[in-house]
Amino acid sequence: MASFEETAFLTWQCHLVSIVASPVGGWRTPLWPQNRHIQEAEWKKGQADDKHFIDIVSGKGSKSHWGRPPRGGHSERRSRPSPVFTQTPKEELHTWPAGYSKAEGKDMTNTDTAAPESNTDTVGPDTAAPDTAAPAAAAEVAGSAHLLGFSDEILLHILSHVPSTDLVVNVRHVCRKLAALSLDKSLVHTVLLQKDYQASEDKVKQLVKVIGREIQQLSMAGCYWLSGVTIEHVARCHSLVKVNLSGCHLTSLRLSKVLSALQQLRSLALDVIPGFDASQLSSECRATLSRVQELKQTLFTPSYGVVPCCASLQKLLLYFEILDRTREGAVLSGQLMVGQSNVPHYQNLRVFYARLAPGYINQEVVRLYLAVLSDRTPENLHAFLISVPGSFAESGATKNLLESMARNVALDALQLPKSWLNGSSLLQHIKFNNPFYFSFSRCTLSGGHLIQRVINDGKDLRSLASLNLSGCVHCLSPDSLLRKAEDDIDSSILETLVASCCNLRHLNLSAAHHHSSEGLGRHLCHLLARLCHLRSLSLPVCSVADSAPRADRVPAQPAMHAVPRGFGKRVRIGVQTCPGPFAGQQPSSAFWSLLKNLPFLEHLELIGSNFSSAMPRNEPAIRNSLPPCSRAQNVGDSEVAAIGQLAFLQHLTLAQLPGILTGSGLVSIGLQCQQLQSLSLANLGMMGKVVYVPALSDMLKHCRQLKDLRLEQPYFNANAQFFQALSQCASLQRLCLVSRSGTLQPDAVLAFMARCLHVVMCHMFTGESLATCKSLQQSLLRSFQAERPALNVVIFPLLHEGLTDVIRDVPMVHLDEITLFKSRVAEEPPNLWW
Repeated sequence: MASFEETAFLTWQCHLVSIVASPVGGWRTPLWPQNRHIQEAEWKKGQADDKHFIDIVSGKGSKSHWGRPPRGGHSERRSRPSPVFTQTPKEELHTWPAGYSKAEGKDMTNTDTAAPESNTDTVGPDTAAPDTAAPAAAAEVAGSAHLLGFSDEILLHILSHVPSTDLVVNVRHVCRKLAALSLDKSLVHTVLLQKDYQASEDKVKQLVKVIGREIQQLSMAGCYWLSGVTIEHVARCHSLVKVNLSGCHLTSLRLSKVLSALQQLRSLALDVIPGFDASQLSSECRATLSRVQELKQTLFTPSYGVVPCCASLQKLLLYFEILDRTREGAVLSGQLMVGQSNVPHYQNLRVFYARLAPGYINQEVVRLYLAVLSDRTPENLHAFLISVPGSFAESGATKNLLESMARNVALDALQLPKSWLNGSSLLQHIKFNNPFYFSFSRCTLSGGHLIQRVINDGKDLRSLASLNLSGCVHCLSPDSLLRKAEDDIDSSILETLVASCCNLRHLNLSAAHHHSSEGLGRHLCHLLARLCHLRSLSLPVCSVADSAPRADRVPAQPAMHAVPRGFGKRVRIGVQTCPGPFAGQQPSSAFWSLLKNLPFLEHLELIGSNFSSAMPRNEPAIRNSLPPCSRAQNVGDSEVAAIGQLAFLQHLTLAQLPGILTGSGLVSIGLQCQQLQSLSLANLGMMGKVVYVPALSDMLKHCRQLKDLRLEQPYFNANAQFFQALSQCASLQRLCLVSRSGTLQPDAVLAFMARCLHVVMCHMFTGESLATCKSLQQSLLRSFQAERPALNVVIFPLLHEGLTDVIRDVPMVHLDEITLFKSRVAEEPPNLWW
């Protein structure tokens, strides 16, 4: 067995050396890190402090409450700072395999070993790949530096980071050894195609043809670019146990054809679109559905979907995305479901989850689903979660359901609409077993009720892994009736919460004013620093401000990037590049201390208490916004620079920070947070001016792993300078720009898309005219649609009355993950779906 250090080193190496053959069979030029000793020290510290990191990389992570299977693809893997070992000689790291020309970057070995130009040939047990002795000879010459000289176990670990389509289409054609390893059961058992935007229809068909019979778990979630004919090929995967088809184009007849062939299926995810007719499902399809135990169903039309056919359900996840009106303007009603012959079967249900989009029709339909639960509550129910935006009136059936749950079940996870909890004594009567997820978002839950009814006066809640208190403005104060927004929190309540829930990994305290009082160790940041297991955290901006202005605080310099000076000339002052994130300042703030004690934080959100995005769901754009909290003015560039301590940070959201002057803290984040994959910035600095663009441009030059960028800022000028800096993000896949009264340069956008070959989503909502937006959108689609099958482009005026109709055509995977702004920390229970 390979040691963990050896495996982790090669895991890092697979990010630098592409083992996938190019179309002509050559190897891509490897890149090596510059600061090897710094990275080595950081990684060794993480290895000693974070057992969770070790388990993930070594593949020994324990199963969660939801029984999540091990991941087999690269798209969902968590990336970590790259481990590097000093005992490897420098000259050995730069040893090139035999026959490889460093100058030309081509494979100069025997032409018999090169991959064939055509990728349509099939290599299987009976069809041999080109045989060669070059790998062994190269390993003998180059030593352990040659990739194929490593053991099969290590190579399999490296190959597990390669997309399944590349394994089948490219890697297996390189040589016999890689052909055999690429088809190993450990790699073909689970195939994840979500966010594999290069998976064309031909690649998916070839994938199913070669390894279809070996696949047991297949996720095609969000593959909106694949046609229904291609999705039908899933029927060839007869061994499938789990399949995710959310976001795929499937009619009732195609669904029936696919499911009829999957007799081993136990877990299913699908969409129910307008025109769905359950009567078109064949008897073989219904037999398959009767054995399904886990179902995730996204509803775009009022319907029970396939739920009545699933008599063995243990986990039911429902996503209601029904619009109140059709495209023609007709009003929909949940009464369309009345009279359907079958009703859901819930007798074996253990997990019930429902998430509703805004709209009365979604509430009307979910009541029909809950009506069956109110008749007889499942005895084994241990997770009951309903996420509803706004108010959701309680009915007689829901009251009966809650009373039955309080009498008969002990829950491990709970989330209820705020109107069901406000002023209710429900929490006093519901029993909990080993809770791991609580969400009381937007509830008027006071700190006293939180301690007495949830924490039970300091009861040990070490099992609790995720807690969502977003919008609970009174949860850290003893009396909810007398508290004002500017009042300080009761630190003793937070201290009790931290002591009882010491193993929290996900915590959301956003959308509230949590002001700390003066006193040593009483600041909110100092108390949260004790939660050393945190991996994701969402806080209001005003909560991280010091209780009083610090005398040692170094004021940030004002922006002077565009000051006119004589004959129209401008002073050109760039953002200074600092050697460290805290050069020139004293790192003594409470926020700096918090981040210092949470070195393994992966997801961080700082959102203004009064922030609201200009793009709400299913409504016209918001023209005016509330002013930020007065304490948020004390959070500026130095606090943002403190985020640079988080070497493992992958997702960052900064919204409504009026104290940003130059944005110099962004440069520190770009330099230090090398694992950053998702970045969302909104309303930084003064609303009338955008002064941080030079700093943002410098930051983007260092974000090599950045995949998603969302930028919301009024009066933002998306010019050539911005897009040129953005082009440095080699891994960028999705871009969303929201700017009221903002402008853009069409030529700069076209040049950016031509340079960034992996960008498949480009959403821009600005103040440009409708004609300009349509012209640019058509030019982008005409230029890049053929080579990027998953390309989704939406260019539209933000304040146009037709924005709602445009939004409804955006694929849900993009709309939910990046286009619409929301807090995502503890939004759902961890590992809710595989």
